[in-house]
Amino acid sequence: MNIGLLIAGGSGNRMGQDIPKQFMHVDGCPVIIHTLLCFQKHPDIESIAVVCLKGWETVLQSYANQFNVTKLKWIFPGGETGMQSIHNGIFGLKDAGCADDDLVLIHDSVRPLLSQDIISSNIATCKAYGYAITGIKCREAILESEDGFSSTTSIPRDTLIRTQTPQTFRLKDIVNAHEEARLKGITNSVASCTLLAELGGREMHIVPGSEKNIKITTVEDLEILKALMHTQKEDWLK
Repeated sequence: MNIGLLIAGGSGNRMGQDIPKQFMHVDGCPVIIHTLLCFQKHPDIESIAVVCLKGWETVLQSYANQFNVTKLKWIFPGGETGMQSIHNGIFGLKDAGCADDDLVLIHDSVRPLLSQDIISSNIATCKAYGYAITGIKCREAILESEDGFSSTTSIPRDTLIRTQTPQTFRLKDIVNAHEEARLKGITNSVASCTLLAELGGREMHIVPGSEKNIKITTVEDLEILKALMHTQKEDWLK
């Protein structure tokens, strides 16, 4: 089984709004529902789970019913950190009886423009190699700064990858990684890919992402999302 696991446990403080960013409406639909529909529409996704911010579970289920997200099977409680939320999600799936070899596509709930091709590539790459990390080659010149105001060091961009989600694993592999992290005292890794890097010994395979697969973090991101949703590719472009 292929399972979409959406992480929606954050309160979105950086957005500075009255409601969590995943529940803000764009074009008459909550951001999280736009994201859920990406998985709902994909023929190879059998089930969806959401790790939800405490107190918003009923709201989420109501929206899922309203927008006919029939693949939503489980809602798990969010954690204090992103890593803890992912932990709650994958162990929730394990406790729910999901199989060790089920593929879990871990995805930010606030990346609502995820393409069907990226989902397909994640599934195919994970089946072939065991791990799939969505990412884009870095185009910008990169400086290193300790204080955010000054720098004397640049980092070569040729080998740098900006990661996105989904990040896809067999359930047993990501569960084992979190168990190993607990034993080693790793409690707040930024993402699943950084957790695997910290643990070492696991070769992660990159799935090409998209600049449109943006993560909504700020009001500016919301404005970009609205623009992208109403933009179509010009016919003359190859």
